[in-house]
Amino acid sequence: MPVITFKYKDLEDLGIDMEKDELIDTLPMMSSDIEDFNDEEIKVEFFPNRPDNLSVEGVARSFKGFIGQEIGLPKYEIIESGESVNVSDEVAEIRPYIAFAKIEGVDFSGDKLKYIMDFQENLHWVIGRDRKKVAIGIHNADVIKGPFKYIATPKQENSFIPLEKESEMTPEEILTKHEKGKDYAHLIEKFDKYPLILDSDDNILSMPPIINGELTKIKEDTSNIIVDVTGNDERAVNQALNIICSSFAEVGGKIKSMEVKYSNKTIVSPDFTPQEINVHVDVANELIGGTDLDAETTKELLLKARFDAEILNDNELKVYVPAYRIDILHEVDVVENIAVQYRINSVEAKLPDINTVAYENNWFKAESTIREVMIGLGFQEIMSLMLTNEEAHYTKMRQKEEDHVQVSRPITIDRTMIRTSLINSLMEFLEDNKHEDLPQKIFEIGDVLYIDDTKENKVRTSKKLAGLICHSTANFTEIKSVVTSIVSNLGYTMEISDSENPSFIPGRVADLKGDSLNSSIKGFFGEISPEVITNFTLDYPVIGFEIEFIV
Repeated sequence: MPVITFKYKDLEDLGIDMEKDELIDTLPMMSSDIEDFNDEEIKVEFFPNRPDNLSVEGVARSFKGFIGQEIGLPKYEIIESGESVNVSDEVAEIRPYIAFAKIEGVDFSGDKLKYIMDFQENLHWVIGRDRKKVAIGIHNADVIKGPFKYIATPKQENSFIPLEKESEMTPEEILTKHEKGKDYAHLIEKFDKYPLILDSDDNILSMPPIINGELTKIKEDTSNIIVDVTGNDERAVNQALNIICSSFAEVGGKIKSMEVKYSNKTIVSPDFTPQEINVHVDVANELIGGTDLDAETTKELLLKARFDAEILNDNELKVYVPAYRIDILHEVDVVENIAVQYRINSVEAKLPDINTVAYENNWFKAESTIREVMIGLGFQEIMSLMLTNEEAHYTKMRQKEEDHVQVSRPITIDRTMIRTSLINSLMEFLEDNKHEDLPQKIFEIGDVLYIDDTKENKVRTSKKLAGLICHSTANFTEIKSVVTSIVSNLGYTMEISDSENPSFIPGRVADLKGDSLNSSIKGFFGEISPEVITNFTLDYPVIGFEIEFIV
């Protein structure tokens, strides 16, 4: 999880006057964890669901509410800049969304420049999925002028000097020779053209999501900036911009909006319009437990959480959620904030109204045995989300799309369905960690969900084990040996047969089935197809297996 480092003096400069020991005792109570501290600075870890707290300004804003120093919805003025960015239709297939803002009166002196760079990279990881979904650029506004253009350029045209370099490079050269270009080339290299942001004089601000231009480099004496956010998810793009702009506004930055002009619509960004959610007092009391809140007390706690609230009746409040709070999706999320402000230690402990003796679920016993076997074979466990998307789950794996459980209102384009297999999540993990040393041996134990018309609720949950091995000489014999050891150690017999699984190389894949006293298994193993390996931008052979446990 993200860890941010700041000095005690930074909080003092932001208006928080508290002794170091008291600060260290209080910070963990607002859903954070102290990683380390000394006499001058402190390292604090926040959950990824609170990216607004990944800057010292965000921490100070939340902390002021928690201790009652400042309460209610922060009010940030947005002034029209009169500037705009024109979006070319050609970027629609590459990186279709962009949001812009101008911020004046920024202070980058001392450690502040480093802080904002760290903040930017943390947002790249938390919201941007390592720039895949969102990438952020921050530019010196005084060396460029609008209107700006967001275009797609041929690979060999529009050369510019990338950040930290002294000579011009073409977009193609940046992907093949620049350090950042090589790291993030997989995000755009499959396209015939690459995205660029230019000003009215055709000065190049950046080549998203790869690198900014040296021309607009931020320095300590920079005071006016342009922030661009590009990506494949419009909601996430605007959320990231709101978080950055609100953090600058906390230290006196003057936020100016800009028009983003697509061929079919015009959007003004940033947009700080608060989200409205109705919250019920009885729901809060029930979910938290051990509380006897009324509407007025609930409102006071919401104000400390930096929300605004309006009492509708004795049991219902309308809550206004600030635009930088992207984690609030449901009434339950608001109740969680009420609990934090109430302070968990203040919640009265109660024994449940049941009389029973706990025992370990049989599956979890089996899972521990499976884990021991896999670790004994030299594998490292990963844990991925059950949510995935059709492109990664079916298209990249060369599988035919079948009926599956879909997310009715997905908030991101990469979390639109519930998985039916574990293999693609393991492939994505290898893709994200291809810079690590080989061999890589990973496994996952997890649930999948199938559409099943024979069930009353039309879905069936199943337990699976999957593993992948990646190195230069990985082959069918190796994975067969691994699977044989796994099945034998788990007490199953095994029969293998020919398979036509399209994710694997024909003739180098097999189906398996087996039985034990209480259950049976089925699955497959083999050498992953070169096309699948290429789809996940990997460079070495991959072998793998998946086993389903049938009780």
